[in-house]
Amino acid sequence: MLQLPFEYFAKETASNLWRNRVMALAAVLTVAVSLSLVGSSLLLRQAVNRQIGEFGANVSLEVFMNPGAPRQQIAEVRSMIEQTPQITHFTYLGPLQSYEQAKRLLASSPAAVSTLSPAVVPTVFRCQLATPQDATALVATFSNGVPGVYRATSPLQSIHVLEQVANVLQVILIAIALLLLISSLVLILNAIRMAIFARRREVSVMKLVGATNWFIRVPFMLEGLVQGLLGAAVAVVIVLLANVGVGYLVRHYHVSVLSSSVLPAHDVLMTELLVVAVGVIVGVVGSSVAVRRFLEV
Repeated sequence: MLQLPFEYFAKETASNLWRNRVMALAAVLTVAVSLSLVGSSLLLRQAVNRQIGEFGANVSLEVFMNPGAPRQQIAEVRSMIEQTPQITHFTYLGPLQSYEQAKRLLASSPAAVSTLSPAVVPTVFRCQLATPQDATALVATFSNGVPGVYRATSPLQSIHVLEQVANVLQVILIAIALLLLISSLVLILNAIRMAIFARRREVSVMKLVGATNWFIRVPFMLEGLVQGLLGAAVAVVIVLLANVGVGYLVRHYHVSVLSSSVLPAHDVLMTELLVVAVGVIVGVVGSSVAVRRFLEV
């Protein structure tokens, strides 16, 4: 019975994969691990960017007054805030409000709470800024010897630290992923080389009966492609589960401040497509190098 070319290619590819199943499995798993790290690093970068964007859009300035500051100094600071164009609006927490807030923040430390009272807790002005870039200058302005001001703070420095930590983690993940991708290329190359050596007599016969070079090469090329695709498929599942897991933890523990870390479906889909593309490239490159180097046609 006459076989169509694609039927022959599929049969030979499956045969080669089964014949070298241990090497093929090792290549698939290595591709899966490396692409999982690639996908995870991309998700981390996107999640941090979204989180920084949300924090940056809501950067605030907190001006803490000295405990027991006289009303005149509080009124002067209020006037100073009202006359600052970079501040869009503000709220003032008086002694009782500041005390209640301190109790909530220190609820896990009863000993610390017992030492507090409205008289020793500093009152605070919470100011919303027009743009995050103004935060550093305003912190310096209100910290520079303004009467009655204990300290002015902004979370901008925390945002910078978050970004730096994310950059370091991403570099580490990408470096490990690149090493594993190189290992994947070598494993796929060796798997194709073994398949070529196992079928060298058959290749010679096919050449004698007039088979074209590409007809002989395609099954070996497909073998590498399938290995890359299988590894990418496993990585896609792992990356998807990672995003779902983060979303579950955020919802389960009610960590609303990290809600932006859960990426929307569109962003996850784009990341998954990139992971598949890298898997295809790894498989094709590995098999191409092996065919060019070891298959004499």
